[in-house]
Amino acid sequence: MLRNIGSNWVLMVVTIGATYFITPFVIHSLGKDGYGTWTLITSMTGFMSLLALGVPAACVRYLAQYVAQGDSHRMNQAIGSCAGLYLIVGGAAAVIGAVLTMVFALYEIPAAFQAEATLAFAVMVLTVSGGFIGLLPEGIMFAHHDFVIRNLVRVSGVVLRLGLTFGLLMLHHASLVVLAAIQLACLAFDFGVSWLLITRRYPEVRISLGDFDRGMVRQIFSFSLYVLLLHAGTRLSFETDAIVIGAFMGVGSIPFFAVANSLVVYLMDFMVAIAAVVCPMATKLNTDGNLIQLREMFLKWSKIALSLTIMAGLFLVVLGPRFLGWWIDPSFEDPAGEVLQILIVSGLVFLPVRAVALPVLIGLGKPKIPAIALAVAGVLNLGLSVLLIGPFGLAGVALGTAIPNILFAVFVLVVACRDLEISLPIYVRYVVPRATVGALPVLALLLWFRLGLGVESIFGLITAGSVMVVVFGITWVFFVFRNDPYVSLRIPLVRRRVWSRA
Repeated sequence: MLRNIGSNWVLMVVTIGATYFITPFVIHSLGKDGYGTWTLITSMTGFMSLLALGVPAACVRYLAQYVAQGDSHRMNQAIGSCAGLYLIVGGAAAVIGAVLTMVFALYEIPAAFQAEATLAFAVMVLTVSGGFIGLLPEGIMFAHHDFVIRNLVRVSGVVLRLGLTFGLLMLHHASLVVLAAIQLACLAFDFGVSWLLITRRYPEVRISLGDFDRGMVRQIFSFSLYVLLLHAGTRLSFETDAIVIGAFMGVGSIPFFAVANSLVVYLMDFMVAIAAVVCPMATKLNTDGNLIQLREMFLKWSKIALSLTIMAGLFLVVLGPRFLGWWIDPSFEDPAGEVLQILIVSGLVFLPVRAVALPVLIGLGKPKIPAIALAVAGVLNLGLSVLLIGPFGLAGVALGTAIPNILFAVFVLVVACRDLEISLPIYVRYVVPRATVGALPVLALLLWFRLGLGVESIFGLITAGSVMVVVFGITWVFFVFRNDPYVSLRIPLVRRRVWSRA
């Protein structure tokens, strides 16, 4: 399991590294208005992905179950049924995309980008529509726990996107259409390579619409309806902000929020790398009736997720604004830095739950309650963002995201502990206190770098980050995980059933 999660983290490191180079290059190539327009395009077309109706997660969930049971017939029925559903929703997405194109035309797009913005929007509609069937290979590979090979393909796609972005934008005039075409090319590459690997590694797997089964579709929808709500809530929480800002403040203000939000989203994706493995593993353990290991996994990875969130989060809260000013340009430090700090503080509560508690519930086949909660949080986010953008500007939009995320996290944590029959005090006692105390020397060190040394250069930021990692590692090895019942970084694992002591 650790190997699979490690491969997900490698993917995220490569993705974040590519973003580190791509984002300032694209902003400087297109300008703030151009980048704001591009962010608006990706935000609006991104909502079309909700038409997947939660089928990808349902696909992984049921495929993982049938693979664990060795039932090839039911596995291929699930694959054929998902393929048919993907083709249907892909066609529907193309139609809805045409309607969204007219909505997009209502925004005040800068004159320099009006001519190409609509064409770029259409190319992104095509990419999202084709992306539904492109989800199927990933579901098959994840169900077989083949995370490492799958992530190698995704890493190759990230490198391809990096090369195409720099190469084509430098060879041609900076263009929104070129950016959209790159996304389409990377989708084709990902699907083609993944399917080639599947045909060679899993000879029993086939994609045939002849395997489309109405009973299987009903079973998928009974699960995926709630996953749809999860995706809708996530979209409302993290991808409506550009739409709100574009409507109330203009597309030129979008980059300040988008750049800060991108760091939070990539940190979330880094943590969700845990979720991608935890979810099918929870399904397997539950199918095998191994509740002891399931509880152990929940507690262990919750503490690890909180620890990693603290490490990255403290750096971003204290020195993140300075990094934004160096990374993009000094004008981003204050407005984007304030947004980043607000979002990261809420992430200290939200991300560990998103990484572990939520996927465990999905893996157990109990997505209903967290799905409804996340959808409610997403709607609350949209409402608060619209309400607070007037008096507080970009910070108001950030607060509109942060507050619902914290409420959602607390609620889902209570539900997960109840379903796993672990009392909330025991969870809190195991996960929170030592990690919180261990964070104090790390926080003090970062504040000294910022307030005492006043670091601003990239050398100073790298030095601060490197020293912080060393202090964090020492603190976590010798204090936070010292004599831990589930994880030890110094001695073999010693297992104790702490949840039995209420």
